[in-house]
Amino acid sequence: MSSVTIPVARYTSPEFFDREMQDLWPRVWQLACPVDAVAHPGDFHEHRIGPYSVLVVRGADGELRAFQNACRHRGSLICEGTGAGLAELKCPFHNWTWDLEGRLREIPSRKQFGVTNDELPLIPAAVGTWGPLVFVNLDAHAEPLDEFLEVLPDETAWARLDEFHCSAVVSIPARCNWKTLIEGFSETYHVQGIHREMLGMTDDVNGPQVIWGRHGRLTQPYGLSSPRLGRPLDDAQIWDAFVEVMGVRVGADMARGEPCPPVPAGQTIRDVLARRLVDRGAAQGVDYSSYSVGQLLDMQQYNLFPNITVLVFSDMVQVVRSRPGATHLDAVMDVMAFDRRPAAQSLNGAGLDVRSKPFFVDLDPEAELPLGLVLNQDVANFARSQRGMHQPALRHLVVSETEECRIVNLHRNLEQYLGIEPTELLPLA
Repeated sequence: MSSVTIPVARYTSPEFFDREMQDLWPRVWQLACPVDAVAHPGDFHEHRIGPYSVLVVRGADGELRAFQNACRHRGSLICEGTGAGLAELKCPFHNWTWDLEGRLREIPSRKQFGVTNDELPLIPAAVGTWGPLVFVNLDAHAEPLDEFLEVLPDETAWARLDEFHCSAVVSIPARCNWKTLIEGFSETYHVQGIHREMLGMTDDVNGPQVIWGRHGRLTQPYGLSSPRLGRPLDDAQIWDAFVEVMGVRVGADMARGEPCPPVPAGQTIRDVLARRLVDRGAAQGVDYSSYSVGQLLDMQQYNLFPNITVLVFSDMVQVVRSRPGATHLDAVMDVMAFDRRPAAQSLNGAGLDVRSKPFFVDLDPEAELPLGLVLNQDVANFARSQRGMHQPALRHLVVSETEECRIVNLHRNLEQYLGIEPTELLPLA
């Protein structure tokens, strides 16, 4: 067991933020949007991160492409937000126009410029997909996405991620550094502090973690109580806690006061919860019968460098992304909700994938949030965590290399991108 120190300036310094903007974000693969947002020809989505904007477009040929979102004339953004039905990419400032493949098509008063279409295509960015997620890299010559993802595609093959569709993307501004935000989704040490309702339905102590080169994983078992409680809970108590936190997964509602189902001899409450999930899936046209109890109930949490957490369950996927805002003290939390659709809802009569655009919404962090018990508690913690770091005598944070290994891994990879050598992560003296 050991601890390392992380300089507080990484969270509070505008100069460090500027280094990230120069050396990290233009060079790293990052999540842009769900595949559902750009599933059909003419669909587009603007991915914003700090001052940067990447335009993701589905071409008339069905190919997915990405461009640095800037008109080659005077730099105006070409598209903003997300939408559908484009036949061309037209700058709203002076009407310079490109086709969906990024080739220049039209310049008003062309003779005044003396340029040909081939001279000024849109500036490409790299683009790729993993399951239902679209990734982009501002460096068009970056390593392939598959190499960046390391073992993750094989690790998640059991979940058949391609079967998941995005229903909603919810964005919430946060008054904190982007790392403060995403690190709240990179360890479970905080469950005992702000998520005490979870202690009755999950083992937050013994979930195994693994670190690869850039990314990491936690497996967290659900349907049993936390050792932190000091005593085992009975089946009814575990049932009540599970229903309060995520009862929708098993078709139960805490408000209805549904009692704990009987637990057959030789089985556990985990077996009962897993069976409820299988039965609920069957009623919706989804077959979970091939999954083990662990695959049905437990959370596989993948932390992808630098700024996303992907929570994989058998029946749902949830993505949390932390985007830097305009300053080192501004971030945006994006929550993407995915559910597994029955085959009849995913394919048309010709066997082609049918996807509808997710619902995009921006929320006011001061208003009542509809994110559910746990995420609402996380959002309430961001500004408090950030404000504490600005105290003048606080120079370093102390982080466990075991309990909080995924946070340490984020910073070690960040150092590589920023050229920090030797490491600033030092053992606690």
